[in-house]
Amino acid sequence: MRSEAAPQPGGLERFVSAGKGRGLRARRRYAVGELLFSCPAYSAVLTVSERGSHCDGCFARKEGLSKCGRCKQAFYCNVECQKEDWPMHKLECSAMCAFGQNWNPSETVRLTARVLAKQKTHPERTQSEKLLAVKEFESHLDKLDNEKRELIQNDIAALHHFYSKHLEYPDNAALVVLFAQVNCNGFTIEDEELSHLGSAIFPDVALMNHSCCPNVIVTYKGTVAEVRAVKEIEPGEEVFTSYIDLLYPTEDRNDRLRDSYFFTCDCRECITKEKDKEKLEIRKLNDLPSAETVRDMIKYARNVIEEFRRAKHYKYILEICELSLDKMGAVFEDSNIYMLHMMYQAMGVCLYVQDWEGALRYGQKIIRPYSKHYPSYSLNVASMWLKLGRLYMALENRAAGVKALKRAIAIMEVAHGKDHPYISEIKKELEDH
Repeated sequence: MRSEAAPQPGGLERFVSAGKGRGLRARRRYAVGELLFSCPAYSAVLTVSERGSHCDGCFARKEGLSKCGRCKQAFYCNVECQKEDWPMHKLECSAMCAFGQNWNPSETVRLTARVLAKQKTHPERTQSEKLLAVKEFESHLDKLDNEKRELIQNDIAALHHFYSKHLEYPDNAALVVLFAQVNCNGFTIEDEELSHLGSAIFPDVALMNHSCCPNVIVTYKGTVAEVRAVKEIEPGEEVFTSYIDLLYPTEDRNDRLRDSYFFTCDCRECITKEKDKEKLEIRKLNDLPSAETVRDMIKYARNVIEEFRRAKHYKYILEICELSLDKMGAVFEDSNIYMLHMMYQAMGVCLYVQDWEGALRYGQKIIRPYSKHYPSYSLNVASMWLKLGRLYMALENRAAGVKALKRAIAIMEVAHGKDHPYISEIKKELEDH
C-alpha cells in the first residue's frame, strides 16, 4: 500500500491564542482522518520493559532483534538502526555495564540525558522544530511546589550519578528548567492497545493547546508522531489536542490539568459540564441516595484510584477492585466512570495472569459506556474493541472476534491512517483466523 505523503506544516501556522499563549491554527480546511503533519522525535527513549521486543532505535516491534555487543541490553532491527541510535545509546552503554543490576535511572532522567546530548550535537534547529524550538518550551518554574522541586532535584542527582562519561552538564539552575520543560512537554508513546512503549519530545506537537473537545488526535508510527483531524477543521480554526484521559468528569479533568500543566480548561465541555451527569450516573433505587452519600462515594473512589498508583502487587490491585466494585455498586450504575475505572484495572490484572474469561467479562461491561463517554475516534475505545476482539479469538468465538476487530479498525483508520502497520497487523489476524 502506498503511504500518504507527510505534509509540511504549510497548511498550519503558529499564532497567539487568546488566553492560552502560543498555539497552532489551520490555514486551510482539513477533513476527518486527514494528516495535518508528522513530527519525528527530537529525542526518544524506549521503556526498559519493552527491550527485546521493540527496536531501541526506531521502536519497531519484531522478533529476532540483534543485541548490542557491549551491554547486551539494547536491541536493534539491523546495523543501520544501531548506528543511528549510537550517539544516544552510548550515553548509557558503558554505565549499564558498570552498574549492572543497579543501573535504574527513571525514564524522565533517561529522556532528559538524551535531550542534553542532542542540544550539544545539534545546536541548530532540527526537523522536529519547524514551528516550536525545544528551548522555547514552557517550564512553569514559578508554579512548581516544594514537592515537585524536590522530585526534580532527585532526578538531577540521578542524572549526575548514572551519566558522566558522555555528558556535559549545565549548572543546577539550568537543569531544573530543563527537567521542568521535559515534565511539561514530554509525550508517552503507546502501542495499539495503549501499552506504554517509551517517552519522547515532539516540539511541534507540543505547540498545540489542550481542549476536552479536541479536533485532532496524536498517534505514533515508531518514533514519529502523526497528527490527524477527528473533526472537520476550517481555515482560521485553532488546532486542539487533549493532554489527558477524557473519560473523567470536569472536576477530575481540571484537577489533573492544574497538577500537571498548571491551567484550568475553559472549553465548551468544561463550561457546560453536559456529560458529567451521565459519567456520574447513580443507581435508580426506590430511595435515592442523598447528595452527601454520593459525594462520599466519589471521594472514596478517588482515594482508591490514588491507592492504585501506590499498589505494587497485581493480586492486591484485584482485591481492591472487587471490594470497591461491591461497595460503589450500591450507589453507582455500572456505566459510572468510577465503576469503569475499577473494571478496567481488574481487566488489566486478568490479562496479566492470563485469565481470558475474566478479562472478557470486564471488557464486555466496559465497551458500551466507553463508546458513550469518550469522543468519536477515541484511542481508548479502539483499544478496548481490539482487546475484546483478541480475547474472543483466543476463546474461539470467531464471529464476535471479527466484529470487535472490525470496530477497532474503523476507528484506527481515522486516528492512525489506513496505511499504519498496526492496522495491517490486525487485518492479518483476521485473515489467519
